[in-house]
Amino acid sequence: MALQSRVTSCFTPARSQTKCAFKPATGRRAAVLCQAKAGGDQQEPNFLQKCAITLLAAATTALPLTIAPVLPTPPAHALLTAGDPIKNASAILRYALPINNKPIRQVQRDLELIAEALRIPGSKSLGPVSKAVRTATGIVTNQRNAILADIAPAKKDEGAALLDKLSAQLGEFQAIIDAKDKQAVPIKQRECLETVGAIEEAMVKGFPFEVPKEYANRPLLKGRATLEMLVSLSETPEGPRDAILTLVLDGYNAPVSAGQFVDLVSRKFYDNMEIQRADGFVVQTGQPSNKEEGFVDPATGEVRRVPMEIKVVGDKEPVYEINLEDLGRFNEQPVLPFNAYGTLAWARAEFDNNSASSQIFFLLKESELTPSGANLLDGRYAVFGYAVNGQDNLGLMKVGDKIKYIKVLDGMQNMVNL
Repeated sequence: MALQSRVTSCFTPARSQTKCAFKPATGRRAAVLCQAKAGGDQQEPNFLQKCAITLLAAATTALPLTIAPVLPTPPAHALLTAGDPIKNASAILRYALPINNKPIRQVQRDLELIAEALRIPGSKSLGPVSKAVRTATGIVTNQRNAILADIAPAKKDEGAALLDKLSAQLGEFQAIIDAKDKQAVPIKQRECLETVGAIEEAMVKGFPFEVPKEYANRPLLKGRATLEMLVSLSETPEGPRDAILTLVLDGYNAPVSAGQFVDLVSRKFYDNMEIQRADGFVVQTGQPSNKEEGFVDPATGEVRRVPMEIKVVGDKEPVYEINLEDLGRFNEQPVLPFNAYGTLAWARAEFDNNSASSQIFFLLKESELTPSGANLLDGRYAVFGYAVNGQDNLGLMKVGDKIKYIKVLDGMQNMVNL
């Protein structure tokens, strides 16, 4: 479709074409990141979203953007945001855990706010940092029993050891502040938050919901998994080099999506595969070298699809096979949003929610297309993980750079039906 017709179409309300049945796409390639179907009854709230997603689609399908279209002013309420979103991938993953322990969540928030305090120039930032550390220390000391009470029974000893570790780290943190070593603050902050995250994971008691029976026999990740991805970069300021990324997949909120990816990784599907798109918006790969549009399951001889899978904040289980816009829930927040640089999601065909198979993309955040508080991809594409280390390397990747391997470092014990 020509760019002009794509842009024009975003001003024309379309009737919702909601389909709940899982029908795999035929004759379409899943490599296109494009706009979702519009809901005719929600024209004004979707105005900005539809236009921006159309432009994203044009960019990701390599259409020329030589002349920027002049867009009329959208309705005022379309520009309203719900406040600054959490942009740190590790923080998103911590909040995505199915737990509800107020003391440890308060410790987490206090430590995360240190990043904001560090924006204050000079040593003035150390006052708020010290206050946050003292508050966190007080909670860990005085509410230890309340924190331990929520640790899963099988992990009580582990939880107690982690709390001891956190107490020691907070003491070291205060010593860093007393020495006015501002450069060491973010390093110790990250160490403390990693321990907080481990404590929170130890609080998860079993899997939080039942996977629908039509997907129950698929490879499922019922928990978290940590993966390592090694990519050979052809061009960097230092010359050609290898780059290592650490990925965390969230099976608590996307068990089918994450399970499919771990299964493909265990089959070495992505090993020696090239980066197939790197355009400043996304880094994408996963298209097989054969004529198929995705992974062909040797057990069936057919392309295996991944259904749309999105868990909304406050819901007990994910929504399957349909995007949030078609459900009339376009303004609700997914548990796994597209807020972080290096968000990992399934690529799919333009008009088929359930056409994903093997192609994945990492989002390189562009504020014009994903403005703060009004992320334009949330609820339209299925997120199942994040790059939590080495994600800056994504911006250096070029088409043709080779993935040497992706491997699971931890979490295979959480896989079923593999």
